Amino acid sequence: MIAGALAVLACAVAAPMAIAQQPYPTKPVRVIVAFTAGGTTDLLARSIGTQLADRLGQPFVIENRPGAGGNIGTEIAVRAAPDGYTLIVNSVGPIAVNPTLYRKLGYDPLTDLVPIVQIAEVPNVLVVHPSLPVRSMEEFVAYAKANPGKLSYGSTGIGTSSHLSGFLLSQRAGIQAVHVPYKGADALNDLLAGRLQFMFATIPSVIQHVRADKLRAIAVTSVARSRSLPDVPTVADSGFPGFSAGSWFGYFAPKGTPEIVITRVNQAVNEAIAVPAISAQLVSEGADPAGGSPAQFRDFVQREYEKWRDVVRQSGATVE
Repeated sequence: MIAGALAVLACAVAAPMAIAQQPYPTKPVRVIVAFTAGGTTDLLARSIGTQLADRLGQPFVIENRPGAGGNIGTEIAVRAAPDGYTLIVNSVGPIAVNPTLYRKLGYDPLTDLVPIVQIAEVPNVLVVHPSLPVRSMEEFVAYAKANPGKLSYGSTGIGTSSHLSGFLLSQRAGIQAVHVPYKGADALNDLLAGRLQFMFATIPSVIQHVRADKLRAIAVTSVARSRSLPDVPTVADSGFPGFSAGSWFGYFAPKGTPEIVITRVNQAVNEAIAVPAISAQLVSEGADPAGGSPAQFRDFVQREYEKWRDVVRQSGATVE
């Protein structure tokens, strides 16, 4: 009996060692994107996925599974086999905001997913229609206070980063503005048409319009100035110290995914964004490359969850 028990124990010990010695990947890797094709998450996933395929020798196949604010795609990743062949590129909304925003989630993204690596930070930028007679945060706040309730701002939905950024600024600045939630790009279309006066949007979604003078950039929501819009000041440096409300994106895996997978994907992403041409491409598209270790990303995600939990509660936003 003792010999049999020792044999079982030896097999149990040998199993994880065998996994660690196996090459990865040996077949295509499915990468879930919980949003539609063409959005910021999708673009980053495809750009970095190409680099991972080159470095790891297998295709990283993007699978768009949008819906419910990113919850549908996120749950698909959570329920996937933790074998390294299903990953997800996810963002601040599904990971840090939705656990508080949605009253009923069938999973916990903070415990059911393993953070692998942060790809980039993508600040929001406060943009206004050119018809609005403001060119700085000081002028914007003064104009909004002089016209209480007359300015409307769009967002990509209740509880999204664009909505909560607008809520935070209204709260901090003491201004009254009407929030108009949209689905997807319709908010930006109405801003461009002048039916909205301002909006907090991710830099990649508006940078071309800013460069074409179709929108005016007032301030970015990151702690430091964005490399993509270096001439635009931060909200924090424009009279609102500590203001930070940007988006971010990174790779996650289902809980229980082998450590060798986490390590290899982390290393490959860090190598990719360190390449000057790739870094420059990300910056030109409005993203500030991040990188770092899984532990650093895990701690960052926890801080983001705690920050947005409080903001969501203050805003009163909920989704059934």
